Amino acid sequence: MAEYIPPIADLASAEFPLEGFLPIPSAPENFKSGFVGIVGRPNVGKSTLMNYLVGQKIAITSSVAQTTRNRLRGILTTETGQIIFVDTPGIHKPHHQLGKVLVQNAERAIQGVDVVLFVVDGSTKAGGGDRYVVDILKRWQTPGILGINKIDAWADDLGSEESKESLDRANVINSYQEIIPEGWQICEFSALTGAGLDSLQNLLFQQLAAGPYYYPPDLVTDQPERFIMGELIREQIILLTREEIPHSVAVVIEQVEETPQITRILATIHVERDSQKGIIIGKGGLMLKSIGSAARQQIQKLIEGKVYLEVFVKVQPKWRQSRFQLAELGYRVED
Repeated sequence: MAEYIPPIADLASAEFPLEGFLPIPSAPENFKSGFVGIVGRPNVGKSTLMNYLVGQKIAITSSVAQTTRNRLRGILTTETGQIIFVDTPGIHKPHHQLGKVLVQNAERAIQGVDVVLFVVDGSTKAGGGDRYVVDILKRWQTPGILGINKIDAWADDLGSEESKESLDRANVINSYQEIIPEGWQICEFSALTGAGLDSLQNLLFQQLAAGPYYYPPDLVTDQPERFIMGELIREQIILLTREEIPHSVAVVIEQVEETPQITRILATIHVERDSQKGIIIGKGGLMLKSIGSAARQQIQKLIEGKVYLEVFVKVQPKWRQSRFQLAELGYRVED
């Protein structure tokens, strides 16, 4: 992965030498660029969508709600434009301090983008969670697009007549049309199969004004490798432990040592209770071994080289409720 480049607006005040950084070219005539905030309820496919659009896995995905915790930027560059996607944590009514931080960061992201892409689950009608998100979006009056994801569900064998009615295309679309602000355009797609994403991309570029390259054309994210390494480990914990652990775990990359032959990584998994530590370690250490092995394979794809991964588990009681501990683990309200 290429070295992190700050947005062009930050370069003038940067406190580091620019030598060795990837160059940012001058934009050609009629080049369009801007920031698109991807917002919606938890588990509607926002991260899957961004990964597909930028062509690389930079955000973790799972069927567990509230997987994304940090505000991620994915960068799509074409010959005619550049879109910086801001993938936000799923907006929900928070139940602890971590939840409050996540929702605050999502709201701040909405304020700083040119266009909002409100992603919804096309396999079901609009519900209270969607209305909650729309109420927040209406505060800022940012231009928006309704993105109806998971349209592949419409083609499935739906079984009962009741299921067919719930997934009827017209009923689904109408339920969302009733709650979105007037004037928003609608695009239907599947982030899983890619169907309809060309139309979505074209629609997004139409909403953007002429602008510069904000990042070098070859960059797909502004996140440092250490952050993505930690997220890939957390993804495997979510996938392998399912409902037993997910929201009580945080991962910190303590050390990365690179040599021409191998990259050695030391990581710590933080949990809230001894019972959770036991689950992650597993009988005879088998679960921790499985998590480490699967994460190592994903990290090797990320850095395109061999990886030695050493993982430890630490109990940090009630870390999700403590502002101090949240900040130590990298969860703070972003500017």
